[in-house]
Amino acid sequence: MSWRPQYRSSKFRNVYGKVASREHCFDGIPITKNVHDNHFCAVNAHFLAIVTESAGGGSFLVIPIEQTGRIEPNYPKVCGHQGNVLDIKWNPFIENIIASCSEDTSVRIWEIPEGGLKRNMTEAVLELYGHSRRVGLVEWHPTTNNILFSAGYDYKVLIWNLDIGEPVKMIDCHTDVILCMSFNTDGSLLATTCKDKKLRVVEPRSGRVLQEASCKNHRVNRVVFLGSTKRLLTTGVSRWNTRQIALWDQEDLSMPLIEEEIDGLSGLLFPFYDADTHMLYLAGKGDGNIRYYEIGSEKPYLSYLMEFRSPAPQKGLGVMPKYGLDVSACEVFRFYKLITLKGLIEPISMIVPRRSETYQEDIYPMTPGTEPALTPDEWLSGVNRDPILMSLKEGYKKTSKIVFKAPVREKKSVVVNGIDLLENVPPRTENELLRMFFRQQDEIRRLKEELAQKDIRLRQLQLELKNLRNSPKNN
Repeated sequence: MSWRPQYRSSKFRNVYGKVASREHCFDGIPITKNVHDNHFCAVNAHFLAIVTESAGGGSFLVIPIEQTGRIEPNYPKVCGHQGNVLDIKWNPFIENIIASCSEDTSVRIWEIPEGGLKRNMTEAVLELYGHSRRVGLVEWHPTTNNILFSAGYDYKVLIWNLDIGEPVKMIDCHTDVILCMSFNTDGSLLATTCKDKKLRVVEPRSGRVLQEASCKNHRVNRVVFLGSTKRLLTTGVSRWNTRQIALWDQEDLSMPLIEEEIDGLSGLLFPFYDADTHMLYLAGKGDGNIRYYEIGSEKPYLSYLMEFRSPAPQKGLGVMPKYGLDVSACEVFRFYKLITLKGLIEPISMIVPRRSETYQEDIYPMTPGTEPALTPDEWLSGVNRDPILMSLKEGYKKTSKIVFKAPVREKKSVVVNGIDLLENVPPRTENELLRMFFRQQDEIRRLKEELAQKDIRLRQLQLELKNLRNSPKNN
């Protein structure tokens, strides 16, 4: 029997990346130089938000998506945080509401005026205090309006109900810094990766850990749910310090289904999954490559398609929601690439080559839209519901009718699960203790110098007084 090559049929085998022309990029942006492993970028159909470098406090830009070209140095910023901004995320159901978190331990909700900012914005519509250390991650619930998750360096995940402006649940199962959070399709499960080298699948309302994997050979960094396939994909580092991906069954994390080494580079691998096309994109931090694969339901599960190459290294990547894509050009995914050295944001469109100019229903199935499926009270009471789907055939023109109303509340102690979060400070790391020690030593040295100066002044006054008493006039 003669050998024949096994060709695999796929409608996405010829997908290619197309970089926008220079006039359709965003130029002159002072992108943050913070080394925190986040994207520092958030995109929706109306706005692009980028964390910027700033002296004192933290700030980010919000630019209307059609306002491409060079951005003026004095362009208005959102600059209310007292520390560096570490993460930003747009509300998936209200197009002008964005959440940010910072080193100042706060999470803030901002309402961007229609058409973008005309002046610097310093007042948030809602300030959320509950973490005792800096907050590194924020995530909106995928199907419920006004439910926000935040993960801090106090090893806690807080669930905020923005209708009342308070934390309503606390997930306290981690023993180190949380690196990544990802939801399944209906938001009933939360997957997390942690610096303690463990992958967890958590029921968010109860905080109960359903599955846990101790990844000794595959040190996990990032995790993403693969839609409704009941599988997880993680990126991390192998025991030989090579970049690696692993596929897991969400109901059994004892062993990964497959492990695959990518390359020997050191930068973090960011995974992005498109549930509509079943395509997985892997983008390396610090390099310019984006690999893409197709996920299957049977072995080998992961099929390599192609690689987009670029000489410019990426610091992070924003992703346009499906309803913001150009369906007439057969665009199935769009990245916004942060190039720090050039101060440039570069759109990269992933395109399926098709000759016909008609709507391609096979690559644009019904997709999650801009209407929430649940209210906060329904979700907190235990209801799960799949996202409300929309068709992209007519193009995205619908504007959300939901309006964000900030609750009026007084500042007070934040008690969740019987614990005052503002009083319950976690154990500090060795570096923090050393910094505290040196600060205290500097303060003691400063006080000693002040005391010595006061002692010298006192001696001078005593000498002057003695001279006055011994003067001839007094005699």
